[in-house]
Amino acid sequence: MPLYLGLDTSNYTTSAALYDIDRGEVTQAKQLLPVRPGEKGLRQSDAVFHHTVQLPEVLSRLDLTGCRISGIGVSTRPRNAEGSYMPCFLVGQGTARMLGQALGVPVAQTSHQIGHILAALYSAGQLGLIREPFIAFHVSGGTTDCVLCEPDAEWMLRVTPLASSLDLKAGQLIDRVGLMLGLQFPCGAALEELAAGSTRTFRYKPVMKGADCCLSGLENQCRKALDDGMSREDTARMCLTAVGSVLAQMTACVREGRESLPVLYAGGVMADMLIREQLAGEGRYFAAPAFSCDNAAGTAIYAALCAERT
Repeated sequence: MPLYLGLDTSNYTTSAALYDIDRGEVTQAKQLLPVRPGEKGLRQSDAVFHHTVQLPEVLSRLDLTGCRISGIGVSTRPRNAEGSYMPCFLVGQGTARMLGQALGVPVAQTSHQIGHILAALYSAGQLGLIREPFIAFHVSGGTTDCVLCEPDAEWMLRVTPLASSLDLKAGQLIDRVGLMLGLQFPCGAALEELAAGSTRTFRYKPVMKGADCCLSGLENQCRKALDDGMSREDTARMCLTAVGSVLAQMTACVREGRESLPVLYAGGVMADMLIREQLAGEGRYFAAPAFSCDNAAGTAIYAALCAERT
């Protein structure tokens, strides 16, 4: 049976995946990069080192016995944009090239962002959307982007920016508030769990410049609330409710004149159910949590889609 291997060595997760095109099934293996307690992230040199150590182990968790790999997909850059580069992706890129040469199969290179979008489409049962225009949000520690996706002969999807955060990214905000509350980086899942202990209702008026948002003030508001005696649970819920409100306002802005287009939400932040509840609606699709956080499913799917074109 033809299988497609995907690799992704993003800033915080080493990922590999197999896509069985006949069954339409994805098998994943991934491992977070180690971050010392209290630290806000990793230097790129450290990320490269940890990926180099972890990628063989992650690949060993995929059962390749008797498998016929027909192609390999790999993320080589954050976005399909000039100047988009991070050294951590070199680990996956180099491994994919070596495996491709050893196995005699093609290697399809794409961006981390396209991988997220394809993984989200797959898990939402909406891969057919690649044949028509749609709106996609990519919300993570490194980006809070809204883009217009259209079919493209060269890149599979042509991505045109529609809106973004002008300062902090949503994932950055969540991690900073999480660290403020004593959580371990990355903080998203633990912050959501903490927020579940709050029964308070919060309202937040997003700070917008057109369709773009500003999030840095939210960090200050959460810190002040905590200093003034707000509980950790309420502070966590306040933060996540505000992020959901901002994304809802961005969605409303970019859909003006594009009301007929489907909207897809991808990226690690979109694994948060409290945020998703604020965005749900007709024609809106979400990645399953396992396909929201960094993963290699999208790169494996990209390799299969490229093979279909040849």
